[in-house]
Amino acid sequence: MLKERIMLILGFIGLLVYLSPLVILGEGSHVRIHDNLDSNVIWYKTLVESGKIFAENNAQIPNMMNGLPRAALDSEWNVYVLLFYLFEPFTVFTINTFLMRFIAFIGMYLLLKKHIFRNQEVSPFITVGVTLGFSILPFWPFGALSIAGIPLALYAFLNIRSRESSWKDWLIIVLIPFYSLLVLSFSFFIGLMGVLWLTDWIRKRKANWKMFTAIILMGIIYLMKQYRLVTGMLFGQDFTPHREEFSRGHKNFPDTLELFWENFTTAHTHSESLHQPIILYAVVIGLILLIGSWIKHRWKKDINALHFTVTEKLLPFLLFLIVIFSFWYSLWYWEGMRVLKDAHSLFNTFNFGRVHLLNAVLWYIIFAISLAVISKRIRYGHWLVPVLIICQLVVLANEHHELKYRSIDYPSYEEFYSEGLFEDIKDYIGEDPKDYRVVSIGMHPAIAQYNGMYTLDIYATMYPLSYKHQFRDIIAGELEKNESLKDYYDTWGGRVYVYLDEIGENYLLTKDKDKKIKDLDFGTEAFKEMGGDYILSAAELENAEESNLELLEVFENEDSPWRIFLYEPAS
Repeated sequence: MLKERIMLILGFIGLLVYLSPLVILGEGSHVRIHDNLDSNVIWYKTLVESGKIFAENNAQIPNMMNGLPRAALDSEWNVYVLLFYLFEPFTVFTINTFLMRFIAFIGMYLLLKKHIFRNQEVSPFITVGVTLGFSILPFWPFGALSIAGIPLALYAFLNIRSRESSWKDWLIIVLIPFYSLLVLSFSFFIGLMGVLWLTDWIRKRKANWKMFTAIILMGIIYLMKQYRLVTGMLFGQDFTPHREEFSRGHKNFPDTLELFWENFTTAHTHSESLHQPIILYAVVIGLILLIGSWIKHRWKKDINALHFTVTEKLLPFLLFLIVIFSFWYSLWYWEGMRVLKDAHSLFNTFNFGRVHLLNAVLWYIIFAISLAVISKRIRYGHWLVPVLIICQLVVLANEHHELKYRSIDYPSYEEFYSEGLFEDIKDYIGEDPKDYRVVSIGMHPAIAQYNGMYTLDIYATMYPLSYKHQFRDIIAGELEKNESLKDYYDTWGGRVYVYLDEIGENYLLTKDKDKKIKDLDFGTEAFKEMGGDYILSAAELENAEESNLELLEVFENEDSPWRIFLYEPAS
């Protein structure tokens, strides 16, 4: 018991060390940009600053897209909305990271101790080591508990299933929906809990109505929280969403199998598990040991003496689930699925392949089981187990956001948004930001949005399809030059950006790259018709005059990685 407490304390200390750069460096920290600084931060920031948190679905957020419908942004019942209301954006990011990782630590530890290794003597090095590893995964920040909270939710449901629940388990089930996303992972989690409940009912011929109630309760809370999305699905929006034009999933079967293998071995950006190479090979060793034990007893015709624990039996079953989830994810992008997607818009707009995001949790559960098998069935396994855990922790530490993004020359949080530089630009323009509209070239429009400018371009998960078509006129010339960009915009369109053939999907044209655009084809008239006034370009537009654009000024300072060329349509 003392040894376990010491290990837990060391685990918490390790987690605090991992988190410390956010506190020490503050806004000088290097953090994820994709689906984070380029989007989610400004969605919540802009929503709170707009004063339209509780507005009706058809109310407009004027800062975005000439009036983005309120229905396109998240529910007011998401914890993030409260946090952004109370604190500055970077403080919210820090609080969220601490909450997410400590809940991941507590949840995984409780799950392993209470249910995975129930009534078994397992080294605390395994339970705490695997728990620490899971808690320092590079979780998608705005997924919150969508992945990090799965172990805690599973712990609560298994307590209710085994009729050992307390008020704490019900509290977990009630609170998690407010700090996680139904569409990302919990729709699948709830579905799997339903399958487990139904399986128990069929096997035992007796229903566990408490567990059934817990499943329904969590589902109802999610639907109430996401009432804007639900009412939109049931009664329609006041606009046709751009998602109606989604056309994803045209892979042939060989490419589908390649995607399956890629997902199985390397996971996904929204649910990175970093299970290759250490965890994957530990699992293979664990399986070989179990199969070898079975073959050995069968060869000796002593099969009745063979005994696998319930936990050991979980190893092949959970690995099979991972294979199924990864295969279903890849199958969702197979061209053969177009029949289903074309039959109903729900299958085209909702990504049913996201069940694979649960794999991150499953990998760490089977890692713990494999380590227990190795410790038990190899002569010196108890020495090998700490080596494997330490190696995995090294792999995870090497993916720490500060090391990862600093090493590839990403700007820090403070540098990315460059508030001082944008103050200079706004001072030069000399107008109230609500009276003019801007677009950005070579950098994420979220930067201008964060700095209080009203942007025509933005990254959004839902917006009017008519706006997508209108904005396309601005970039039509450039899209015709680049088939990849054309397909990206026309079949998805989540990023309503000023795409240029010469830079592709590069939105980090910092001044050290000294990029010049030689052949710009910009729809200036369409830009003006949409109310556009200024272009903020991270690269010099050498033939700007051919698009009837005039260079006004160039802005840069020593604290910012950007050099901004300010253009306007020539009069």
